[in-house]
Amino acid sequence: MTCAGCRDGEGFQTPFSMAFQPIVDVSSGDVFAYEALVRGVKGEGAADILALVDDRNRYGFDQQCRVKAIELAAAHAPAGTRLSINFMPNAVYEPRACIRLTLATAERVGFPLNNIIFEFTESEKIDTEHLLNILKTYKDIGFKTAIDDFGAGHAGLNLLADYQPDIVKLDMDLIRGIDRNRAKRIIVSHTLAMLSEFGITAVCEGVETADEMAVLSDLGVTLIQGYLLARPAFEQFEQPSRI
Repeated sequence: MTCAGCRDGEGFQTPFSMAFQPIVDVSSGDVFAYEALVRGVKGEGAADILALVDDRNRYGFDQQCRVKAIELAAAHAPAGTRLSINFMPNAVYEPRACIRLTLATAERVGFPLNNIIFEFTESEKIDTEHLLNILKTYKDIGFKTAIDDFGAGHAGLNLLADYQPDIVKLDMDLIRGIDRNRAKRIIVSHTLAMLSEFGITAVCEGVETADEMAVLSDLGVTLIQGYLLARPAFEQFEQPSRI
């Protein structure tokens, strides 16, 4: 597949912006990275924007998301910030051709490539061989890679057997109410042990209560993302309100 007929950044006409939510290292209190999340131009939720994405404009939308996130991070984020950008594997036709605008934007605004994390959600059914080609290409270029919502998607352990990303983010449904659910604690505990053996950094997302975080702390988790620490901030890179 090629990017023929798809000019960089075109094809999605509705303006949008980004909010940024920190991933926090609770062992040190430092922000590990900020995840860029789509928002309307006045901070509206992502649903109305994402509802406009279809096969005709997916490539343009994916390209514009990368540009917007990198530009805002370069302008407003603290020096040394890691930036996590969600990408759509089905919007990437040929990895090296479709990464050109990302590379050009990072160079233009002076944002380091090794501070960019590309994460994807495995909930979208895609060609595994195509996905692996994207991930390996990104890693070769110098980007970090991450699987988002691990445990809720199509590929799961089969994907992990073929490719080990830098980061795996455990799905929030596994985390929600973990303090009251023994089965979830067992699943998360064994998942963390497996990721550790692979040398993969684990992030637990969707943490909303102190009891959930206490259980995760007992399991050895240090990287947390969730409303308990910080909500997404529109076009801002806020520090967590509590540790």
